Amino acid sequence: MGRSGTRGEGARPRVRHGGRGEAAPEAGHGPRNDGATTRGHGRRERGPAPPEGGHHPGGPNRRTRRAGKGGKRRVLRWVATVTALLILGTGGAGYLYYRHLNGNIKKEDLTLGDKKMADHKANAAGQTPLNILIIGSDARDSKENQKLGGAKETFGAPPLADVQMLLHLSADRSNISVVSMPRDTMLTMPKCTDPETDDVYPASTVPVQTNESLGRGGPGCTVAAWYELTGITIDHFMMIDFAGVVSMADAVGGVPVCVDANVYSHTSDGKGSGLKLEEGTTSVKGEQALQWLRTRYGFEDNTDLGRAKAQHQYLNSMVRELRKGTKLTDPGKLMDLAEAATNALTVDKGLGTVKKLYDLAEELKKAPTERMTMTTMPNVYGTGNLSGRVFPKPGEAEQLFRMIREDIPLDGKASKRKTPVVKDAAAPVGEIAVSVRNGTGTDSLGPARGRAGTVKDLLTEAGFAKTSIDSQNVEPAARTGLLYPSADLEGDAQAVAKALGIPVSQVKRSTAVSGIVLAVGADWREDGSYPAKAGEEEKTPESADALNGADEEACMKVNPGFTW
Repeated sequence: MGRSGTRGEGARPRVRHGGRGEAAPEAGHGPRNDGATTRGHGRRERGPAPPEGGHHPGGPNRRTRRAGKGGKRRVLRWVATVTALLILGTGGAGYLYYRHLNGNIKKEDLTLGDKKMADHKANAAGQTPLNILIIGSDARDSKENQKLGGAKETFGAPPLADVQMLLHLSADRSNISVVSMPRDTMLTMPKCTDPETDDVYPASTVPVQTNESLGRGGPGCTVAAWYELTGITIDHFMMIDFAGVVSMADAVGGVPVCVDANVYSHTSDGKGSGLKLEEGTTSVKGEQALQWLRTRYGFEDNTDLGRAKAQHQYLNSMVRELRKGTKLTDPGKLMDLAEAATNALTVDKGLGTVKKLYDLAEELKKAPTERMTMTTMPNVYGTGNLSGRVFPKPGEAEQLFRMIREDIPLDGKASKRKTPVVKDAAAPVGEIAVSVRNGTGTDSLGPARGRAGTVKDLLTEAGFAKTSIDSQNVEPAARTGLLYPSADLEGDAQAVAKALGIPVSQVKRSTAVSGIVLAVGADWREDGSYPAKAGEEEKTPESADALNGADEEACMKVNPGFTW
């Protein structure tokens, strides 16, 4: 079979297109409800189940509760010791287990495209963000994946990247932003070369469905496709398949999810994930968690947009569960999680050891749950023979991508973490050399005439006698910013920003410049001083459907045609 991403039923019931369909449950293995609790306004709630061993809360095990802080500290020290042994490999047995876990991890090239990704721009404190592309593969390349995925006509075919989420950890580690791209988004594919076969996949001349990128040499081509569309520098990727989702869901334990009505994802012709849940909140794990993540028929308008929202709710809930700490205090469960994670993941070579994964997890933990924002790329549907396919929404999709590129929080909150005081004192203003660029152009407008000269005059009036105009570089900049190449010029760059009323957050270090550069952006097309409103925190487009990580009231809307 050719490398195609147009197998199975489409994103909308009226159009057959784009990727594989959800598998119907096998005979004798129908959807199941694992008996988890439901709760909510006016919803049924079953009584609490006793914990392991049959002891209800308030039962005979009172001695443990009287152990006090000293006992808790001893337990925590013991858990920390075991964790260090398992994760960091101290000691003989620990080292062997560490090597075993490292051997589980599958590694591939970060990017297969020809275009070199740009370096990150550091913030005022010299910190840089982290961008990780999370890929869900629909590969039917093993008996387990075939059983879980169904769709026998696709067995052995090139895999599709049916889930694509970019996770952005801010430079100051204060917040996390996630952007999902629907699998049937149409975009231009870059040239990719398969590292194993040396097969070359030329750049596409017409828009191609984004989930086909995985079949063009592997996850590195998905990374290249994202960079081609968004311009966002991607540091790492993590890829997981059906079996990996199930094993990870089992290791993590139950994750609470909510539906606003009884739902059964099943059609008369056998399509659907097979998910069957009662109204309210249910804790899902294993195959039922996979069903939740794959459900399209039954949520919202039966498209990938509803499925992305369900995935966001699951991931937010899983993070909240893990951060409660209850699932990571049992060494046995910790070992299960380490085993499942290393077996389930394919990562780029820069992330290919347990130590590196552990260090990444420690960085991600620094951002609080209430500063985690899930979004979907703003989009519009195509027309004609592309009806039902998704395209980036003009203006708003690029705005979201730019906010990620410029490390602007999607929750609209400024960082509360103080920027370290700049050690580099500014030189006298008359000695500071500044090059001014006119970057006021937009997608629909050319550069505003004479802006670089006007801003140069403002600086000259403020005493910056060594100001010049760079007329050769008019690369558009949505926001006015100051770039400097090295720490010894940081104080000078901030002095320029202060003189013009530009927020210090818009002063960034960049290896692309050799001196201080003031790029006048599209937010300052008009004469006068820098607009006060331009420096305010930017808002995420409403079309991105943002969901906060701390929102425990989120509940999936069930499509009326899939209730029971």
